[in-house]
Amino acid sequence: MKAIVFHQHGKLDQVEYSDVPRPTIGPDEVLLEVKAAALNRLDLWVVEGWRGLNLALPHVMGCDGAGVVAEVGGNVTDFAVGDRVAVNPTRSCGRCDFCLSGRDQMCDQFALFGEHLPGFYAEYQAVPARNLLKLPDHVPFEVAAAASLVYVTAWHSLISRGRFQAGEDILVVGAGGGVNTATIEIARLAGARMIYVVGSSDEKLMQARRLGADVTINRHQEDWGKAVFQATGRQGVDVVVDNVGAATYQISLRSLKRGGRLLTVGNTSGPKFEFDNRYIFGKHLSIIGSTMGPRQDYDKVMGLVFDGRLKPAIDTIYPLSGGVTALRRMEQGELAGKLVLKP
Repeated sequence: MKAIVFHQHGKLDQVEYSDVPRPTIGPDEVLLEVKAAALNRLDLWVVEGWRGLNLALPHVMGCDGAGVVAEVGGNVTDFAVGDRVAVNPTRSCGRCDFCLSGRDQMCDQFALFGEHLPGFYAEYQAVPARNLLKLPDHVPFEVAAAASLVYVTAWHSLISRGRFQAGEDILVVGAGGGVNTATIEIARLAGARMIYVVGSSDEKLMQARRLGADVTINRHQEDWGKAVFQATGRQGVDVVVDNVGAATYQISLRSLKRGGRLLTVGNTSGPKFEFDNRYIFGKHLSIIGSTMGPRQDYDKVMGLVFDGRLKPAIDTIYPLSGGVTALRRMEQGELAGKLVLKP
């Protein structure tokens, strides 16, 4: 079968569209015929690699997929050949204390398709049946793939961990990333009073306004920390979502009102940095981290997608053979939504 793979870590010139063996399935798995797979910035980091990431090479890329069940294992009873399905992108053991208490994203054996496991930039992939969610006929495969990882991550961070409430104000640092755009939509659905978004271009900020942002700030044209302070009547916001990290954390902390929460699921500008601790205890602030989300959060947020209450923005759909081109475009960063591959 055809797939987007790399044979060794490095830059994108290590990635190629090539033939790999079609996967075989175990008794608790299905063979998924992939109909759509969505790109995530994580793909670029996986190609580069890091200490402790030990992959079987060649590695099939891609965290997010949706498709049709092509074959079922002997123990699978809830799904049949021909079923349309979305895929929860995280795999867990189902037996440890975390899994049994509904916190499977913290499983001792947590793994993510496309990161630790072979992913969905392929014609077929083996998937545990417990990861599947039946996809209604009216929902395109592209929408299901584009939503999965970023929507469950944003929902768990903002709603489950951050306890965001109707009537609160929120600042989202970054207008173009998948998790941030999902956060804007979820905050609007949850009843945010005001949504402030900082971005790097007018095009990205226009997209943020279409998704529900009330106030947008171009960081290249004004001091965004001062702009937020003034726009909030010198009070700050209840919640800041900052997945940028080193370049923005200190300003984000200053942008919070007393008792505010800073939420983070990543650090695209670097993981190590300094901040003034006086802001933490002096303003009674909380820093709340999370990654991905448990199965109940995945089912909840995907149900909202299926109902049309959340609508992932899709920038461009490429054929699977155009996967390297799509990855290079994502690396450049000027996107107005998700990039999707179709085998």
